[in-house]
Amino acid sequence: MSSITSATPSSARMPTIFVPHGAGPCFFMDWNPPDAWTKMGKYLQGIAATLPRQPKAILMVSAHWLESGFVTTGGAQQEMIFDYGGFPPHTYELKYPAPGAPALASEISTLIEKAKLVGGINTHRGFDHGMFIPLMMMFPAAKIPVVQLSLRNDLDPQAHLDAGRALESLRDQDILILGSGMSYHNMRGYGNPASTAPATEFDAWLAKTVTLPPEDRYEALSAWELAPSARLAHPPRQQEHLLPLMVVAGAAGNDAGKCVFTDKVLEVPLSGYQFG
Repeated sequence: MSSITSATPSSARMPTIFVPHGAGPCFFMDWNPPDAWTKMGKYLQGIAATLPRQPKAILMVSAHWLESGFVTTGGAQQEMIFDYGGFPPHTYELKYPAPGAPALASEISTLIEKAKLVGGINTHRGFDHGMFIPLMMMFPAAKIPVVQLSLRNDLDPQAHLDAGRALESLRDQDILILGSGMSYHNMRGYGNPASTAPATEFDAWLAKTVTLPPEDRYEALSAWELAPSARLAHPPRQQEHLLPLMVVAGAAGNDAGKCVFTDKVLEVPLSGYQFG
């Protein structure tokens, strides 16, 4: 077992957190309007100070990696994957040289498989922008080991909640479980004033749902498509940006959830949530 996961637990558990990761490398370039991402950037920069202590490692669930099972990065060092296009040249030179954690990756895969889910390890996969962009804001020193976990490409919300439940115990070993996505992800809706009302309706549903008792929360998130304006906020095959929330909500266990950040960007509310 990894020395990370076998450490003596501290008194206060690490929370689980879902963060909006913005648009591509938005925090590291000029934007119009210039302050579009300012509040979100400050929220991300402030997260480390809210934690009970510095994490021993980070498990990052990014919206930008889909596999047939729940696969972890298993390399000791990862390259950057610049999976965005049309941005300034300097944004393709960004670096986040955080070490990997192969032993932790193995432990995560074991926990996933014990929950009768399909796991796996990819020792060659790099870090995509859903991982390195928010972490550059949150932990810019890049000293904390990071393992990235894929989503499952069938996009089944219950499976992602169950994967989170399987990983809850890592929190007691000072592993920070982060979900990186967007609470709203209708590419045709961004920047359209007509999107504000349905996006706000779905955002309000999410804010209420994360505060529900654990079993009610699980049931509601499993059936998120039935929520008001759900498919206007996340059209079919675009809900991968919502599914990291399912993993962190599953890993929350019995801990209460709350909305900890909301800002209106490109005509729609974008929110962050924390459990514990």
